[in-house]
Amino acid sequence: MTAFVPALRNLTVSAVALLAVAAASSPAQAKPEPKAPEEFVALRDVDPTIIQEMRYTTPHNFVGEPIDGYKKPMCILTEPAAKALYKAQRSLLRKGYSLKVYDCYRPQRAVDHFVRWAEDLGDERMKKEFYPHVDKSRLFADGYIAEKSGHSRGSTLDLTIVRLPALPTRPYIPGEPLKPCFGPRGERFPDNSVDMGTGFDCFDTLSHTDDPRIKGTQRAHRNLLRNALAKQGFVNLPEEWWHYTYKPEPFPGTYFDFPVARRSLQGR
Repeated sequence: MTAFVPALRNLTVSAVALLAVAAASSPAQAKPEPKAPEEFVALRDVDPTIIQEMRYTTPHNFVGEPIDGYKKPMCILTEPAAKALYKAQRSLLRKGYSLKVYDCYRPQRAVDHFVRWAEDLGDERMKKEFYPHVDKSRLFADGYIAEKSGHSRGSTLDLTIVRLPALPTRPYIPGEPLKPCFGPRGERFPDNSVDMGTGFDCFDTLSHTDDPRIKGTQRAHRNLLRNALAKQGFVNLPEEWWHYTYKPEPFPGTYFDFPVARRSLQGR
């Protein structure tokens, strides 16, 4: 009996050690990603003719790197917003134009990424293109960056119009020389859209939809976009010619954080 007790004790200690090793080596249980409510859809499923150039999946944006939460280059919107956009597209196609979206639903984690970037005053790698005249320490005070975004409610999007047939936009090459977003069309980064007076996400007062310095063809293009969208219930943000929200919003007080990916749409 005395010889059996130490052996049993050794066996017990060995079993505990094996269990500890197994627990340490097994991967932590991944927390499942949140899913979109059933009211959300992929824009391509509603209207595949609308051009999509989802900037935040690329490094060509004011941060200079792909943004958290954008798993796939796709536009997700609430279904009413997507259907209203379909109607606006029909009217523009008859005139020889197409809508092009830059950003649609934006998860809260992406907004948090913007906030972290704005707080890092030393990171100005994209300043020469997107905010040449704005001191980075002023981004929150001047309203360019906020801790919450209407995009996270699912009915806000950033978009422009393209003359058909659409020519391709050349890819951005990280590290290439940057040109101010408010420069003349031929001097800023090329875009296959019509000339709106500034590039997308240009942190400058020239981006204000009704800035009096925007005249002629540029003014006509901004009005063409606004009129087509306003007829379908979209309201423009006066500080950004590209920013529109469908009204009434299905989720006016909810900020979602599911990733931009097909799998977020509950298997659809």
